[in-house]
Amino acid sequence: MMVEEVETPVQEQVEEKEAGVPRLLFNKWDLSEVQITDPGLLRYVNLTSMIVPHSCGKLSQQQFAKSDMLIVERLINKLMQKEQNTGKKQVTIGIVEEAFDRVNKKTKKNPVQVLVDAIANTGPREETVRLKYGGINVPKAVDTAPQRRVDSALGFLAIATYNGSHKSKRTAADVLADEIIAAAKGDAKAFSVSKKEERERVAKAAR
Repeated sequence: MMVEEVETPVQEQVEEKEAGVPRLLFNKWDLSEVQITDPGLLRYVNLTSMIVPHSCGKLSQQQFAKSDMLIVERLINKLMQKEQNTGKKQVTIGIVEEAFDRVNKKTKKNPVQVLVDAIANTGPREETVRLKYGGINVPKAVDTAPQRRVDSALGFLAIATYNGSHKSKRTAADVLADEIIAAAKGDAKAFSVSKKEERERVAKAAR
């Protein structure tokens, strides 16, 4: 009697990797087709292909290693930083997956491409620091590091999602999808775009 071997999902993923078959994000989106148009962000927006955006914290103990983390997982981690959401990664992954489906439905584009464009449009290029001269704090404009640009952009998207869905009938996925689409277009009415312009306006005044 012959016994048929049943392949497990892990074995299938290993075989696909060896065969050169790309792993799709959420089994839907191909990250190899995503283009980063802002040259300053090339080293800081990671698009390593994976099915579930979860690195199990393996990069958390290494300084500056967050740039080696998939950009979608970094967005998920930012959305968990409010005290009400801490540790709810499975819920947050579901929110982001649903938001990506809505982005694709509205724009007919790869949602990761729309997210990358949104990050490029909402990361401030100039900020202010405070220098102390003789006991007086004086604001001084400085260029923003590329890694901080990405951090700030993801933070703005997360704050906009929380503010738009907290004590509201709109779901977090709806708010996140609309914010990503508006930010990718550079819409000044988007919360993240307005926060970026506000920081750059303050920095311009402190030159």
